[in-house]
Amino acid sequence: MRDKRLISAFLEVPLEEFIPQQYRDTARIYDDSPSLFYYLNRDNYRTISAPHMISIMLQGLSLKENDDLLILGAKSGYIAALAHKLAPKGEIVILEANSDVANITSDNLKKLNLHDQITVVVKNPLEGMKELSPWQKILVTGAIKQERIHPLLKQLDKDEGVLYAPIGEDFIQIYTQILRAGDEEFYGKKQLQVRFTPLMTQIELDELQLITDYDELEEVEIKEDPSKIDKTFSKFEERISVKYDPVEEFRFEPSLKLQEPEVDLSERDAVITSLEKISEILKKLKKEGDIENCFSCMDDMESQIEILMEHKKNFNLKMKKLQNLINQIRSYNIVRKEFEIKENPDSELINKKVEVINKQIELINDLNKLISNELDRLKKI
Repeated sequence: MRDKRLISAFLEVPLEEFIPQQYRDTARIYDDSPSLFYYLNRDNYRTISAPHMISIMLQGLSLKENDDLLILGAKSGYIAALAHKLAPKGEIVILEANSDVANITSDNLKKLNLHDQITVVVKNPLEGMKELSPWQKILVTGAIKQERIHPLLKQLDKDEGVLYAPIGEDFIQIYTQILRAGDEEFYGKKQLQVRFTPLMTQIELDELQLITDYDELEEVEIKEDPSKIDKTFSKFEERISVKYDPVEEFRFEPSLKLQEPEVDLSERDAVITSLEKISEILKKLKKEGDIENCFSCMDDMESQIEILMEHKKNFNLKMKKLQNLINQIRSYNIVRKEFEIKENPDSELINKKVEVINKQIELINDLNKLISNELDRLKKI
C-alpha cells in the first residue's frame, strides 16, 4: 500500500453495503480474502476480490482525479466505488455480462448515492465500449486471454492510457500493465502471478453468442518494456502525490472536498446553452411520431455533444453517461424503423413496437433528468 488516497477510500466506502445479507459474515468481512456476493450454482458465482488484490488493481492504474475509467466485470460495484474516490472528476463505466449481477451492482451504487457517478451497462465486457472511447484507464477484473485484450487496447487514450489485466488461461494469470503512447505504441510490464476466475463464465459466453471470432481480432504489438512503464508511472505518482510513508504519522480523515477552479463564465454559459438545446430536442423527440424526424433529432443532439466534449474537463461534464443514453435512444430508433418497413403488422408486432417506444421514452426521461442535474450544478458555479 503506497497510495494514501486509497487508504482513505477503504475507510470511507463500507464493504458490507456491497454484500447481500445472506452472504455477509460480520466476523470475517474485513479479512484479507475474497467476499462472496452472488451465487447461482457452482459454475456461476461472483466474489469481490480480497483487499490486497484490489489495492494492487487500483494502484496499478495510478488514477488521476479526472481520469475516465472502464471496468470490465462489476465485482458488486465495490472496486468502482473505491476508484471514484481516486478519480472523483472522471467518469466510471462498468460492463457486466450477467444481468442479475448488474442489477445487484446498480442497487448497491444507488444505496450510496453513487449511481450518478458510476454507470452500469449490461454488455459483453470483452468488446469494451469503443463508442465512448478514449478511456484513460481500463481495468479488467477477471482472467482474460491475451488475444482478447487487443480490441481493448485500441480504446485507450493515445496519451498514456493504461490497461491493467490478469492475462492468461487455466489456473494462473499474469497481472500486466499496458501503456499506450501514440497511435501504435504499446508497452507492457508483467507485474505478478495471480489466480482469477474467468471474466465471463461459459454459461454467459454461450448466452451472448460472441460475434467476433478469434481469427478476426486485430493483433496489437506489445513491447515488453518495464523501464518505460516505471518511468511513466513515476510521473503519474508525482502528479497525484500518492506516496505514503508509513513511518510518518498519517491522519485518517475523510477526503477533502475538491475546490472548483475559477471558470470563465462565458464558457459556462455556452455549456448551459448546449445542454438546454439538447433538452428542447428531447421534448420534441418524445412527441415525434415520424421516424425520419426522430433520426434528425438525434443528429441535432450529436452536434451539441461535439460542442460539450470540448468543455468536458473544465466543467466535469458527465459526457460518457450522456453519450451512452443517447446511443441507447438511437438504437431504439433503428428498431422502430425496422418495424415501420414491415407490411401488414400483426398484433404481436404492434405490441413490440409499443414496448420499444415506451423503453425509449424511459431513456429520454433519464437523459432529461441527467441534463437537469447538470444544469442545476452549472448554474451554481
